[in-house]
Parts: sequence; C-alpha cells; structure tokens
Amino acid sequence: MSGFLYGVALQWKLDIRSKSLLVTCYIVPLIFFLLMGGIFTSVMPGMRSTLIQSMVVMSVSMGAFIGLPPSLAETYGSDIKKVYKANGVPLYLGLVTMFFSAFVHLMASCAIILLLAPILFEAVLPVQLPFFFLALAIYIIVSLGIGSILGLVVKNQAKLTMIAQLVFLPSIMLSGIMFPASLLPGFLKTTGRIFPAFWGYRLMLDNGFCLGNLWYLVLVFCVSVIICAILLNKQKCK
Repeated sequence: MSGFLYGVALQWKLDIRSKSLLVTCYIVPLIFFLLMGGIFTSVMPGMRSTLIQSMVVMSVSMGAFIGLPPSLAETYGSDIKKVYKANGVPLYLGLVTMFFSAFVHLMASCAIILLLAPILFEAVLPVQLPFFFLALAIYIIVSLGIGSILGLVVKNQAKLTMIAQLVFLPSIMLSGIMFPASLLPGFLKTTGRIFPAFWGYRLMLDNGFCLGNLWYLVLVFCVSVIICAILLNKQKCK
C-alpha cells in the first residue's frame, strides 16, 4: 500500500510539471468555459440550467482522451517499461497511478467550473450535488478507461493524437452539450449514443441519475478494464 501511495505521489509531482496535462486538463477547458459560457448563455439563456454539465463533459473528454493517452504511450512504449520489470514493479502500477492522478486533476478542473459558472454566467447549480458528483466521478472513470486503452494500444504519438481527436470531437459534437441532440439527423443521433459523453451528460442532469443513463457507462468501463488487463498482460510477455 505504501508503494502505491508513493507511486501516486510521485505521479502527482510529475503531472504538476507536465505542460501537456496543464494544457489539456486546465488551460484549454477553462478558456473554452470562459469564452463559450458567455456565448451560450447569451444566445440560449435557457442553457444556464445545463451549462455546468456541458462544460464539465468537455473538460473531462479533453483530459481523458487527449491528456492521458500520450503519458501512457510514453511510459509503455519506451524503456521506462524495462525499468519497471528490472525493479520488480508490477506493470499495472504505472497505469493505475496515472489513472488516479488524472482523475484528481479532472475533478479539480470540474470543481473550478462548478464554482465559477454561477458567479460568471448565472448558471444554475445542480439540485442534488451528491448525485452530481457521483455521476461526475463515474463519467471521469469511464472516460479515463477509454483513454487508457488508447494510450496502451497506440505507441506512435502522431497517430495517437489523430485517433484521440477522432474520439474527442464526436464526443463533444454529438453528445448534446453544444446543441440539442434532437436537432441531429437520425444517423448522427444514433452514432452519438456510442460515446460515453452522451450518457454521462444525461447522468449529471437534475433527476438524470438513473439506471437508464447508467448501464451503458458501467458496460463501457467493464469492457475497458478487461481490454486494459489483456494489453498489460501482452506487455508483460514482451
């Protein structure tokens, strides 16, 4: 347990110095929030009731799909993996510590949005904050699960960036956070349901925490865990 806590603390220090994580978990999402929050609430005043959930989905998606995978690819696609093996450190420890550290950073970023939105844009706070934070935690975990798969599968940084964008952009455009999903053509509406952002957004809405919005996220997370375990086992055999 002490080894795990030391690993988490070390990863936290590395993340604080990481420009990539600073950009993807804090700077870009918060700038997007500050710019688009004013635009959304001016053009669509009714969006004040869902602004926090929308901005949170964008922040989590960027951090999980664009921020986490490069760090994993750098670790498991380089000699760092050999250092793990040479010192008898389980290969999964790197993934777990990065996962946990990214979770904390994303929670912090979302908390900033939650605090600032009512002050800056008169956004409406979620009625049931405990359920909101529980839904948020679930969505972050599921998104990081997908980001972990990307980081373990794709070793080339250029390809990883392209693939991560292919996951990130549809998550934002088709989830309903930018405009109602009902305005999309039938094909795109169905496609949007494939991405966890669609379900995570609805899970965080007031009275949205229900099995109908939760089951798909649980399924995706379970599949992500299985795939990551298989990929790490293959890494061990190399």
